[in-house]
Amino acid sequence: MDEAPIIYAVPVRDLPGRLGVRTVRTGCSPQGQRVGIAFTRPELLVTAMGADQQWEELCESALRGMLRPLGIDVIQVDPLLVAPPLDPKTAARPIGVRMVTPPEYAMSTGGFHRGQGR
Repeated sequence: MDEAPIIYAVPVRDLPGRLGVRTVRTGCSPQGQRVGIAFTRPELLVTAMGADQQWEELCESALRGMLRPLGIDVIQVDPLLVAPPLDPKTAARPIGVRMVTPPEYAMSTGGFHRGQGR
């Protein structure tokens, strides 16, 4: 019997000027490695990123398929804190996990499961 796919709450954002197009959000580990970000429960996403963070439900294989063209093969599951991007003019060095939005890969919202995410 096949196992049901794991479904994650994945942070996303709308691309400016591209109505109906969203992109997955990625992060950077403290060591500087780009990582995908996923949460096993929406409540954990809200705790780490705030109630205003948009999200979509994606299975692991779909998320990996979106990260692969970016050269990202690690998914950080349930990070405790995801910090907003740092302003390079005011930050001496990155601290924690910072948000990186990959402009080179986006997907129409029609391709996402729209469930209760957002």
